[in-house]
Amino acid sequence: MKRNRIYHSRVAPWIFVGPFVVSFGLFTLWPLLQSLVLAFQQTFGPATTRWVGLRNFEYLIGDPLFWQALGNTAQFTLGSLFIQLPVALGLALLLNRPGIRGRGLYRLTFFAPSLVGLPFVAILFGPIFEKRTGLLNAGLHWLTGGAWNPEFAWMQNYVMSSLILAALWMYAGFNMVYFLAALQNVSKELLEAATIDGCNAWQRFRHVVIPEIRPVGGFVVLLSVIGSFQMFELSYILLNNSGGPDNRGLTVVMYLYQTGFLTGDLGYASAIGWVLALLLMGIALLQRHLNRKYEDN
Repeated sequence: MKRNRIYHSRVAPWIFVGPFVVSFGLFTLWPLLQSLVLAFQQTFGPATTRWVGLRNFEYLIGDPLFWQALGNTAQFTLGSLFIQLPVALGLALLLNRPGIRGRGLYRLTFFAPSLVGLPFVAILFGPIFEKRTGLLNAGLHWLTGGAWNPEFAWMQNYVMSSLILAALWMYAGFNMVYFLAALQNVSKELLEAATIDGCNAWQRFRHVVIPEIRPVGGFVVLLSVIGSFQMFELSYILLNNSGGPDNRGLTVVMYLYQTGFLTGDLGYASAIGWVLALLLMGIALLQRHLNRKYEDN
């Protein structure tokens, strides 16, 4: 009897963990290992492969298209960090003020765009950026009293700015929720003490609010960086399955897709994917190091 209990106590956990272990091994670990092996091969369609060792990575270092895609992605990431996140924090600060009526409605309004998905956002912003009939050109033409040229082509002249604007509409409310939750946990006693000491609104924000919301802010920054480097659907649909004029809208993931599924070289595409993964891992480790350094100080 005691032996059966010991047996069941050892087997029972594996019964519950087993489905996850099997699914993780089949759909995550095995494809991951296969992609690592593929990164050292050159493929000619799905059936023909040739071992090339580190040549894929050597070619990648000298590939101008990869560096252009990486630069475009970095530009989009900087737009997310220095435009999208300040807007999200500003919205959170406004909604966190006491006495605001309809707070729940405002939260839903700002958060709702993040529920629709990137393909819908791309389809929605396509007509907005159109020449003459587009909402953006028509609005600017009306606001400037006819001085703005309604024939201005946003997706030809300001490709990355257009992508940043579309992403801003979708993700500002999503990040606002994180900042709002962090602001609501800021110690009221600290704010009151700072007010008694004569601190103005800016000083309270700088010396009390920012240190209090720093952990959540770091998480939101990391989430934005990873999401920006993984951008694919938005640019793919808005630019009609291409990298845009002179590949100014080409991102790393889009270049990976073009290399693997249009050109057929899955090996080189895997090498691009692993370089991207290592880059994101390095960014995550750097942020972790900076956070630890800040906490130690």
